[in-house]
Amino acid sequence: MLNDCECSMIDTPLGALSVHWQRRAVRCVRLPMHKACAHRPTLAAPAWLEQEFHAYFRDATHDFSIVLQLVGTAFQQRVWQALRRIPSGAVKRYGDLAAELGSSARAVGNACRANPCPILVPCHRVVAQRGLGGFAGQTDGASMCIKVWLLRHENVDLTEFGA
Repeated sequence: MLNDCECSMIDTPLGALSVHWQRRAVRCVRLPMHKACAHRPTLAAPAWLEQEFHAYFRDATHDFSIVLQLVGTAFQQRVWQALRRIPSGAVKRYGDLAAELGSSARAVGNACRANPCPILVPCHRVVAQRGLGGFAGQTDGASMCIKVWLLRHENVDLTEFGA
């Protein structure tokens, strides 16, 4: 899937992100806690890519203008589009998103877990009925630390989630 992509590393407050892109379209973002990427960075990050991520980490309200080339099922694509409509600083519950999409909370959670471009497709903005839920398929550890960091960066009040 990513064999025909370029891979660049971008330093962020979360650590180095591995970003896979092709012809100015991002296909995958790997967070620092993911296993080492099988693709070694082939190029320094191009300015257009680095500027977008740095803008977000300076100002959480930054709207990404990065073109995405996401590979997934039709349902996953619908969920990922819905995630991109959740504004910075807001959260949506899995169940509420599922109701909007005529699906189940579990199916939405599975689509979030399969999200190839976290941060750009802000699955961190989806929370459970009670508590924060999960992130990147995990409910604790480094993944959840990143989710909490991103939500705090976006000025989400986490007191109702026990964080």
